[in-house]
Amino acid sequence: MTQTVQLSISDDRLLGTVREALVRNCAWHVECVPRPDLAQSSVVVLDEVAFAGLPLPLLRPERVVLISRKDPQLLADAWDAGIVSVVSEEDPPGTLLLAIMAAALRVAKSSGISPSPAAVAAPIAPEPRSTRSKRLKLQ
Repeated sequence: MTQTVQLSISDDRLLGTVREALVRNCAWHVECVPRPDLAQSSVVVLDEVAFAGLPLPLLRPERVVLISRKDPQLLADAWDAGIVSVVSEEDPPGTLLLAIMAAALRVAKSSGISPSPAAVAAPIAPEPRSTRSKRLKLQ
């Protein structure tokens, strides 16, 4: 199953850079959209302009990655909206890719794509402790 990433970024240079990095490094379907479709189960990458146009409260904000300036009010608004991934415009592309990958994992987990807890191996029981005392041998 291919993961979809919606890019809603007004800066054409940044949009091209992010799109190219995603297409080159990840096996995802990338959609460049003027306004993200929040009804889709996909990762949504936004800039400040797109974020300002979204209806609040956000549906599943854990899948949103916001690219922004380090503006305290904007960061507070993102926090209030429930966005957990905020990347600065000055951060290297690798940092943005990691944030997008983390959001994709959260989308997969919430949609049941990830392994269920039953599929995880049971913990190994500890070995029984010896009841006899142990002595240190000195030579």
